[in-house]
Amino acid sequence: MRRLMLGSLVGGLAMWVVGFIFWGPLLGWIPLSVLPDANAAIVQAALKANIGPSGSGVYAIPSTATTAGSVLHANGPVAMVHFTNSGFPGMDTFALLWGLMLAVACAFVAGLALRMVAADMGFGARMRLVALFAVAVAGYTDFGQPVFNHAPWGYFIYRFVADVVSWIAAGAVFALFIPLPPLEDV
Repeated sequence: MRRLMLGSLVGGLAMWVVGFIFWGPLLGWIPLSVLPDANAAIVQAALKANIGPSGSGVYAIPSTATTAGSVLHANGPVAMVHFTNSGFPGMDTFALLWGLMLAVACAFVAGLALRMVAADMGFGARMRLVALFAVAVAGYTDFGQPVFNHAPWGYFIYRFVADVVSWIAAGAVFALFIPLPPLEDV
């Protein structure tokens, strides 16, 4: 259990570092489309005026819950808006700390599963298992938006690569932290 806890901490830290590399100030701008400041201010004011009273949430605009909304949706443009009523710093230290705790918790679950399923496998077999699950889970969760909601592919391809690399980094830590079987069994 001690190796699992230590592996969770190191694996979560590995995930967090990979996430920071992909989404931090150096590379985080790559998958994002950017509006000029004047246009962004206009859109921000429109969001505040039209969505602000409804509160924070994820909004499908227009909604297809009504006939009129379905017609508007078919004619476009459409958007999936992740809306937060309040502002926050671009590099929020508190969110980074919560993100590290989330990574450690997720790494713990993944490490526990790997320990339960792959304890008798060698390092290479463990890494293949981790990589296949990383591709499968990230593929479904990340590519779901462009497939089901016709979202632009670029952002989600970037997100897929970041997620796969994060899970493989954590998996590599666990593949090392779980005791290997005796050499004759490898």
